[in-house]
Amino acid sequence: MLLHIIARGKIGRSPEGDLVDRYLKRLTMPHRITEMPDRGGRVPPAPPGTVTVLLDEKGRQLSSMDFARRIEGWRDAGTRECRFLIGAADGFDDADRASADLLIAFGAMTWPHMMARAMLAEQLWRACSILANHPYHREG
Repeated sequence: MLLHIIARGKIGRSPEGDLVDRYLKRLTMPHRITEMPDRGGRVPPAPPGTVTVLLDEKGRQLSSMDFARRIEGWRDAGTRECRFLIGAADGFDDADRASADLLIAFGAMTWPHMMARAMLAEQLWRACSILANHPYHREG
């Protein structure tokens, strides 16, 4: 299954970009990042068998174990691509939320979207580690 991050904004050479690169290099699952302009542009069409996850302030707060189990379930069900959409400063509208398979939030606080991208990359790495049966210190 392809893990596909689709994010608004260009991260460029930055501390956040370095963090994203660090965690994506560790991923054991295929992955891709698509950067979009802050405004305008269209999200690439989703191929059949795609799950769409929005990072959104109205989303559910999942534990790392729950997040890993969601990814495992999608992978085992034959999902071809799991898309993670990160919006610009204004986030997503109600139509975007309604069309998503899952909304997740990294807490109630507001996070810059570049930081959210680094946090997502870290959580994807952590999920892959959990699914590979690496010991997870928070489990149990």
